[in-house]
Amino acid sequence: MYLYNTLSHKIEEFIPWNKEIVTMYTCGPTVYHYAHIGNLRTYIMEDILEKTLKYVGYNVKRCMNITDVGHLSSDADTGDDKMVKSAKKEHKSVLDIAAFYTDAFFKDFELLNIKKPEIISPATENISEYIKIIAKLLDTGYAYKAGGNVYFDTSKLKKYYALTNQDTDDLIGGVRDTVEVDENKKNKADFVLWFTKSKFDLQELKWDSPFGEGYPGWHIECSGISIKYLGEYLDIHCGGVDNIFPHHTNEIAQSVSFLEHPWCKYWEHLNDASGKMSKSKGDTLTVSTLIEKGYNPLSYRFMCLQSHYRKQLTFSYENLDGAESAYKKLKNKVLSLEKEGELEKDKYQEFKEKFQKTLEDDLNTANALSIIYDVLKSDCNDYTKYTLIKNFDEVLSLDLTKNEKKDVDEEYIKAKIEERNNAKMNKDYELADNIREELLQKGIILKDTREGTIYEVK
Repeated sequence: MYLYNTLSHKIEEFIPWNKEIVTMYTCGPTVYHYAHIGNLRTYIMEDILEKTLKYVGYNVKRCMNITDVGHLSSDADTGDDKMVKSAKKEHKSVLDIAAFYTDAFFKDFELLNIKKPEIISPATENISEYIKIIAKLLDTGYAYKAGGNVYFDTSKLKKYYALTNQDTDDLIGGVRDTVEVDENKKNKADFVLWFTKSKFDLQELKWDSPFGEGYPGWHIECSGISIKYLGEYLDIHCGGVDNIFPHHTNEIAQSVSFLEHPWCKYWEHLNDASGKMSKSKGDTLTVSTLIEKGYNPLSYRFMCLQSHYRKQLTFSYENLDGAESAYKKLKNKVLSLEKEGELEKDKYQEFKEKFQKTLEDDLNTANALSIIYDVLKSDCNDYTKYTLIKNFDEVLSLDLTKNEKKDVDEEYIKAKIEERNNAKMNKDYELADNIREELLQKGIILKDTREGTIYEVK
């Protein structure tokens, strides 16, 4: 299997530290708001990577963090904590905000057929891990105290910019010139490991530590959680391209300095989707937005798979219309195949090997989709075609062989629609939204039309 490694800036053969199990860490969300579909493209492709690894024969242990503290609005360690800002805006506690948006995030996972990682760990549950790492970094001279905070000293490293392949202040300036300068830092690139009194007026969550009462910086969280659950040798670290600098750059700096040996072998960075990412009022364009507009969430997944994960994907409703039309035609064709018969083993194996090779070629999902069409056009019998596509869908997760017809309780649905309408009339929009989400989780999609509210079964 070959993957593009951001650390070496080239496609490499994938060779894990331990052939018995692949350890995989994926940066999770900062749960202060709903996830937008651009970010979810990254999680779709991470899902493809995990399922591909399993498809080609690896055992995979995957971990994801949930950032519920410490992620400031500026990359320069300044500004408000995003969780605190959201909590104030919605007049709730930080932990209530975290619980609500974490739940919403994984509902999107279900709608997009993204498998939840084996290990999911909120940042607030791992404070002792960060303290242990920071204490050693202070002892070994990689960190220093200033202005009440603890900072990592980037001047101690020869290859701080390994991920970006640049060793220049331009990177720092490009990211941070528009924000206030932290006078406590010895070097412009230094970053906070632990905040104390300098942020107390804004921070709701604080913990005792040898460095003073406070809370962790954003970057230390992923290092602590990864090392705790996946060990000192990590195979694959995934995230969006916007995480390369400074987040993942800082992760490498502190992790390697703490462990005193190489840490992560492969860094997979995935492009998100750009374009019309927001609704007119500035709200985030979410999976729920697509559903409200009548789209099947899996049409968006199909659209993402039509493009390579390292290429920028331009989102527009016109592009999504095309993807949904193609997806529906493909699914209808697959469902029309005969589902019983004799398997043509030679032809089955031939196409299965072709499909696997496309995935082993840096996750070429566009070519993987084209093989489905090749199968449908081939002289294989229907049962062989159906069995092949069902096998491919273990990775693609497009529900191509899943019949959407379900038995539904119409009286229950009608009662829920009436309850929702009454809630909207009484301006209880939170209850109305909760009813819509409740039905959505049962595969029932509500659509508000001029004639009233109608529903579809997913």
